Amino acid sequence: MSVTSRRFTTLLAAAAIAALLAGCACEKPRTGEPADGPSTSGLKPEDVADAVPRAEPLARYGNHSPYEVFGRKYHVLASSEGYRERGTASWYGSKFHGRRTSSGEPYDMHLATAAHRSLPLPTYAEVTNLDNGRKVIVKINDRGPFKDGRIIDLSYGAALRLGMISTGTARVEVRAIDVDSGGRYAAAEAPRPAPAAQPESGAGTWLQAGAYGRREGAEELAGQLRRADLQPVSIHDAGSLFRVWLGPYPAAEVESVIRKAIELGFERPHRVQR
Repeated sequence: MSVTSRRFTTLLAAAAIAALLAGCACEKPRTGEPADGPSTSGLKPEDVADAVPRAEPLARYGNHSPYEVFGRKYHVLASSEGYRERGTASWYGSKFHGRRTSSGEPYDMHLATAAHRSLPLPTYAEVTNLDNGRKVIVKINDRGPFKDGRIIDLSYGAALRLGMISTGTARVEVRAIDVDSGGRYAAAEAPRPAPAAQPESGAGTWLQAGAYGRREGAEELAGQLRRADLQPVSIHDAGSLFRVWLGPYPAAEVESVIRKAIELGFERPHRVQR
């Protein structure tokens, strides 16, 4: 191969790596390209399931260290173990939907994923909105954000769960989740509950704590509620949705359960209309 051919091949490889690193908000806007924005699918916060942490090998792409974006060098951490940080989160959406992330996976704005400058790809993390207490578990599979003062760039779906779509940014805490080779992780999963029988009329008041399109998301919320000593908890299969219910409770206890859930950082449960 001639020197010119080798140089051309090297340039192509470098361009491919740069394209992967530019999978999210680090990518410069192109002339005539639509602005980034929310989904038009009618997605609701309760439709977005938590990412389910599992042991995975490092992604083939996106873990080269150091790497350079816009003339600035960044280093990838050797491990996500013990990582915890507070700062500002932003989100990215429709402009990047379907594009390849830095890890090589396609970006789906409706899933709970995120971009981070230094955590290994993939890393699973719990993100908490410090302004309203809402939480979401994301899979970090992309690089960014490359704007000063921001620590994580969330998918539209994850940002929807955290209630930060309208504000654009939010104060958050990012906590990496350690997953062992057996698939167990720090916030241990609760055993899978059997679907509860439908309650008889007059048996008490049921509260819905959340609803998910995937059973895994419902199971994760049910486990979080149990660990917070909010019980009894059950999952009800409504066909296209898995609903997480608390109760039933006597009428005199309902408001205290709702207040306790809010104080513990959960979204406000609402009464089930039967």
